[in-house]
Amino acid sequence: MATSKAKPRQHANVWVENIKTILYAGLIAVAVRTVAFEPFNIPSGSMIPTLLVGDYLFVSKYSYGYSRYSLPFSPPLFSGRIFGALPKRGDVVVFKYPRDTSIDYIKRIVGLPGDRIQVKEGQLYINGELCPRQPEGTYIADENGIKMMGRLYQETLPNGVKHDILKERDDGWVNNTQEYVVPPGHVFAMGDNRDNSADSRFMDGVGFVPVENLVGRAEILFFSYDAEYPWWEVWEWPFEIRWSRILKPVH
Repeated sequence: MATSKAKPRQHANVWVENIKTILYAGLIAVAVRTVAFEPFNIPSGSMIPTLLVGDYLFVSKYSYGYSRYSLPFSPPLFSGRIFGALPKRGDVVVFKYPRDTSIDYIKRIVGLPGDRIQVKEGQLYINGELCPRQPEGTYIADENGIKMMGRLYQETLPNGVKHDILKERDDGWVNNTQEYVVPPGHVFAMGDNRDNSADSRFMDGVGFVPVENLVGRAEILFFSYDAEYPWWEVWEWPFEIRWSRILKPVH
């Protein structure tokens, strides 16, 4: 009799322990996502050639301190940043779109508070200084199945950071802009696919990005695939993985 009565209690204890384990795992995952790293995927080609459609990366949440946007669902518990730090020119960052903070954007920071930013004949100027670019040949990109060809350059920012950009042309208003003066508490972000990026050059769109909207700095790719074939062609899946991009740092 004693043995038969103990079995229900043992089963109940097992269920309780399993539920506790799941809760603990969930809390740990939320804590890691909030204070350490958060995964993101790349849905568009605005950062080609640095980031490709189908890239998956980790973003460090601690790089610039913490704001309400560091927390799941962005609750308005406080304003500003805790342990805040400005990004460096050249950092690739995830931020909340200023006009709709439910949307995440990823761009490269080229301007800090007080900087003067201008594009003239397709070339970037920061505080009146030309950011030189070195031609590196042609580049064929694929954005959601649409092939595009552009000129690949290595651009050097005033702090010595070098990164690749993609250009199709040097005319048009996005390549000949006004001079933007970055206001306090904001940064200026641009896509590396310079002629196909909605970024801070569009004052009626992204515009200046509030520092509070920064989510974190892109650190490393953990997966990448090229969805060239229909999802049901499972035999093609191994060939769609971009093995050479896995564990590649984001620069």
